[in-house]
Amino acid sequence: MKLAKLPWLGLMLGALAAGQQAPGKLQALIITGQNVHDWRAVTPELRRILEETGRFEVRVTEEFRGAGPETLAPYDVVILNYYDRRRPELWWGERAQNALLDFVRSGKGLVVYHFSLAAFDGWSEYEKLCGGNWRPNQGHHSPPHDFVVEIKDTAHPITRGLKKSLPQTKDELYANLKWQPEGSYHVLATAWDDHSLYQGKARQPTPGPGMHHPMLWTVNYGKGRVFVTALGHDVPAVRTPTFVTTFTRGTEWAATGSVTLPPPPELAE
Repeated sequence: MKLAKLPWLGLMLGALAAGQQAPGKLQALIITGQNVHDWRAVTPELRRILEETGRFEVRVTEEFRGAGPETLAPYDVVILNYYDRRRPELWWGERAQNALLDFVRSGKGLVVYHFSLAAFDGWSEYEKLCGGNWRPNQGHHSPPHDFVVEIKDTAHPITRGLKKSLPQTKDELYANLKWQPEGSYHVLATAWDDHSLYQGKARQPTPGPGMHHPMLWTVNYGKGRVFVTALGHDVPAVRTPTFVTTFTRGTEWAATGSVTLPPPPELAE
């Protein structure tokens, strides 16, 4: 039988091609599987948020232990939604951990999301990747509440074109993190930590009426780019326009070094 008489063959080949990597889309991998926050509910939201931009094709792994450079080779950017719960057996192992470091050093992107800042206490290179980390006696927050994210660098590709003040609804405001030396990270946005909200129950120092703390920042690691967001405690918090806009633009920047995704009208300058 001649191929010309098989019209279904073209349809089948088209379907097979559609199942391959979408050409032109940035390839993203979310690493998750452990956390004290609700990673099972939030991870699909992070994936949806990225894919709905039309810019990303996203995959998820819930087990990165035992991974290697071949695992990360197909990707442009990795997103971390992971916390080892201070259990050494939940670290990924030397091969996988070095694979992530080499991935970023080589010029790829990394996004560190929310409580992933608390992961891997004692892994100094991870702390260099993050710029700031939640560590024992260094990292706390008042009850979730509405606050304003203040843009400090209006010229950066991630924040360019955004209003200088962005509302964030009922989220955790991380404060008092452990920071790397000044100059090793770049703050894009901060928020005011109102010390009265702790109602005298803060376990760490809260001098004066309040302080500004970084919410969004970047790190250069080797040839690669790291975007860090302290925002997004739960599903409602990652659905806000402020989180969606900064997360998607930050992920694109981490992957490519530039941003093409426009801000929504309500957040545009």
